[in-house]
Amino acid sequence: MAELLNSLITLGLLVLLQAVLGFDNLLYISLESQRAPEADQSRVRKLGITIAVGLRIFLLFILIHLVELLQDPFLELAEGGWIEGSINFHSLIVLFGGAFILYTATKEIAHMMSLEDEENAVDRKPSSSKKVIGLIVFMNVIFSFDSILSAMALASKKGADGSHEGYQLGVMITAILIGGAIMVLLADRVTEFLRRNRMYEVLGLFVLFVVGIMLLTEGAHLAHLTIFGNEIHAMTKTTFYFVIGVLLLTDIVQGRYHKKLSAEKLRKEKNFNS
Repeated sequence: MAELLNSLITLGLLVLLQAVLGFDNLLYISLESQRAPEADQSRVRKLGITIAVGLRIFLLFILIHLVELLQDPFLELAEGGWIEGSINFHSLIVLFGGAFILYTATKEIAHMMSLEDEENAVDRKPSSSKKVIGLIVFMNVIFSFDSILSAMALASKKGADGSHEGYQLGVMITAILIGGAIMVLLADRVTEFLRRNRMYEVLGLFVLFVVGIMLLTEGAHLAHLTIFGNEIHAMTKTTFYFVIGVLLLTDIVQGRYHKKLSAEKLRKEKNFNS
């Protein structure tokens, strides 16, 4: 009975972990899926998430056996003191994922800035559904590393003497499946919300930009990178959510201020015409 209760508590914690760490992943999926043909967007999101969940379970089995190997450095940097560090596979994957998200967010923001008005806007050709699904699956795997490693820490079995005795594999797989089901249920709603409220789509892109920075700092921290003797520290989740809160508050204040300016302008025009 005590073991069952412990498993249920661990499962609840893992599902909560999947939900917290999956926010940025869900945002990326919602934004990226809009590049697919409109008729296929819902299918692309659901199929991409489903494939990614399967790969996440496969990745879980790999990480359980190779977690120590992923932490072993394969490249040492010592460039005269201006940059030093030791690169391992874990840090390399996180660094690459952060750079890719920064590139994607910057490209989409630049595209929005180039659209002066709807009449002069040139509609981009939608990407193929297979390409978008591939990107969703790839980025989901990138986001999976931290959540799986954190899940392994929570689901670790310990003996009476505190020694490691394996992992609660069934509990972790169940948590991944529940997290995937939640993402499938929410993906269409998040995308529809962003489509109806375009100003939040811009906010979402800047959130992705911050996610990219967070992953870059985390990857640099994992690689123990120092630049000119200054160690790079990973951005904490607390800092990340604080920045997101500031962005959201700024967006709300700016939106209300814009409405007040528009109302004031309309009032002046009416007074002038009368």
